[in-house]
Amino acid sequence: MKTAVILLNLGGPDNLTSVQPFLFNLFNDRFIIAMPQPMRWLLAKFISRKRTPKARAIYEKMGGRSSIVPQTQAQADALEKELSSFGDYKVFIAMRYWHPMAPETVAQVKNYNPDRVILLPLYPQFSTTTTASSFRNWSVNAASLGLNQPIIKICCYHSDPNFIGAYADLTLNYYKQALKHGKPRILFSAHGIPLNRIEKGDPYQWQVERTVEAVIAKMGIDDPDYAICYQSRVGPLKWLQPSTEHELKRTVHDGMPIVLVPISFVSEHSETLVELDIQYKDLVESLGGKHYFRVPTVQTHPQFIKGLALLCQQATDSKCEMNLECCKRMVPAAGLEPARAIKLHGF
Repeated sequence: MKTAVILLNLGGPDNLTSVQPFLFNLFNDRFIIAMPQPMRWLLAKFISRKRTPKARAIYEKMGGRSSIVPQTQAQADALEKELSSFGDYKVFIAMRYWHPMAPETVAQVKNYNPDRVILLPLYPQFSTTTTASSFRNWSVNAASLGLNQPIIKICCYHSDPNFIGAYADLTLNYYKQALKHGKPRILFSAHGIPLNRIEKGDPYQWQVERTVEAVIAKMGIDDPDYAICYQSRVGPLKWLQPSTEHELKRTVHDGMPIVLVPISFVSEHSETLVELDIQYKDLVESLGGKHYFRVPTVQTHPQFIKGLALLCQQATDSKCEMNLECCKRMVPAAGLEPARAIKLHGF
């Protein structure tokens, strides 16, 4: 059977003139701002216009464009090669807020004419703000453009052994370097989301915690000092705490080397290359910190790519239309009602 695998990701501006429309698409997403139209459209116009100068300055530091598309394409190429031993697979990429977006990719997939489609988000931990939004966006565009093949949705892989193994391998390497300067504190930094999403049943925080527990266990170090923190807050709402900035300040105050792990990201982009590598590093140095080690994202780490391939193979072998079992098992442990959570997920 011919299988199309769609790597779903956020996307990013491909030049400085596309920064504002990229931001508008982001804030006009109902999974980001839960407000009816036309109010959401008007607010998205206002926010994107206001935030464009600051965002442009960030992308100027990156050479005038986001690196997320070429990195996602590299992951697609590596995954397609890994899947070649399992059967007839072709891997495509679809970005949520900038090109190549779902309509462009749907057209490519329709021309390929597969027997089935796998949606594989490059968000390891499920959130309504990322995975659910991308799933919904794909489904709407596929229906409108007449792509009717069965869809398999891989909702998350927060505790997948290969994903965990890849991050443990990378983190342990930097931990050993930091250990030369004293006992390090490992800060696992995840993208933040508004606290009200968690209160409504979003499993993201629970899954981030499970990821960190698994990475620490896999590393096998004695008496690890670590913390989970959240970055990239925007707007006036309360977000997940503690913030990455708070934990960096605490660690510098404690006189410990810092090993920072971008645990919710699988590729490099503005939130790693600028926020972590420039802004937070400058903060640490301004406070007198001397030993700051930033672990790279998994990108095309062989173990990570192997894990994605196995997820695709397992999903097709099970012949399931929607791979929700991990969510059904996960939400009761998080103290949520499965029916409510799955409805919230947007499936």
